[in-house]
Amino acid sequence: MVWIISLLPLALLALGFPFFLILLSTVAVVLCFFSDVPATAVHQVIFSSLDKYALLAVPFFIFAGDLMGRGGVSKRLVRWMTSMIGGVRGSLPFTALGTATVFSAISGSTAATVAAVGGLTYKRLREGGYSERFSSGLLISAGAIDNLIPPSIGFILYGIASDTSVVKLFAAGIFPGLVLAGSFGAYIWYHAWRMGDKSGTPFSLKEFLAATKDGVWSIAAPVIILGGIYAGVFSPTEAAGIACVYAIIVVVLVYRELGWAEVFRTASNSMFLTAQIFVIVAVAGVYSWLLTINGMSQALTELVTGLQVSPWVVLLAINLLLLAVGMFLDTASSILVLTPLLAPIAQGIGVDPVHFGVIMIMNLSIGTFTPPFGINIFVGQAVFKAPLSSIYPGLVPFIIAALVALTIVTYVPQLSLAILPWLT
Repeated sequence: MVWIISLLPLALLALGFPFFLILLSTVAVVLCFFSDVPATAVHQVIFSSLDKYALLAVPFFIFAGDLMGRGGVSKRLVRWMTSMIGGVRGSLPFTALGTATVFSAISGSTAATVAAVGGLTYKRLREGGYSERFSSGLLISAGAIDNLIPPSIGFILYGIASDTSVVKLFAAGIFPGLVLAGSFGAYIWYHAWRMGDKSGTPFSLKEFLAATKDGVWSIAAPVIILGGIYAGVFSPTEAAGIACVYAIIVVVLVYRELGWAEVFRTASNSMFLTAQIFVIVAVAGVYSWLLTINGMSQALTELVTGLQVSPWVVLLAINLLLLAVGMFLDTASSILVLTPLLAPIAQGIGVDPVHFGVIMIMNLSIGTFTPPFGINIFVGQAVFKAPLSSIYPGLVPFIIAALVALTIVTYVPQLSLAILPWLT
């Protein structure tokens, strides 16, 4: 039975089946031919997988982020960042990176960040003398920061799959997200220095104050969302709902860049994306249940701990596995399927569940812009109209920078855990 559970999904994946159907088909085959468990258990597990209060945050954060991206929030964040960074060497790419980092505190989707920030800054980078390779590589990779800077849908799904506090995961992701942004920033500075870029205008207090006044509603969004969560005013799920209301007020009544028709269209798009995620949540829950009742998680944990290898070697192997998986599967599917298998192994070698959540999300975030099938790559291709022959080489330096950041975050757990005592 173990071989069926392990090899059948790989065979179906090679044949091109949709991922949710792969998992559901595997469960059906095992229950029909290799198990005495009644098939009615599948329905119960599906509904229990979706019956999670924290899951309500997913459609809310998707809707709020998409709405702000379409409604002028990202445009004002770009101006605000430009007013602060204008005189720095490499100011144009630094502005794009800074905007993506701040926008990550509003949106929960890496693809939304690439589309919103990239759509505004790609042309400016090209006009500033930066190559198609560098510009596309920067903007596609910068979207991955969204998975680490809260609110993060990845952390919500990991928290549900591992029964870990979402609030703690949100807090733990802040410094690793900044480390990832810093690694990208180091390469940006090197690239700008190598090409002799001295573009940018000196800092102007007048322009900074004007940009701050124009973008105060945009800047306040992450402050309200995250400040409310960590102050204990509302839960992450309640914060997601508040973010939706705030986004509607800002883009419709304050900025007046979207009408009610556009709001409903955005809501419809968010509904379809939420449905896709929830289908995966449901069938991944059934597949994880199948692994559990057959003792695969426990057996794998005992196997790894029985090898008596150093924890750093186990973490290295897990990182390599997650990086490989992230190249081919979407983040949500990877989290929901692999967390029940890998989290017990991490705990068995003494890794804190919150720290491991950061490691897992960071690996899969890198996968969003790693060839051949990183989702951000295809979003960027559609937005920038750039060929893959330019995008793939442009991503290589940013992948290397991200791997350096991943190594630091993996083996320096205090980057993830130092902030947690402040929450209690």
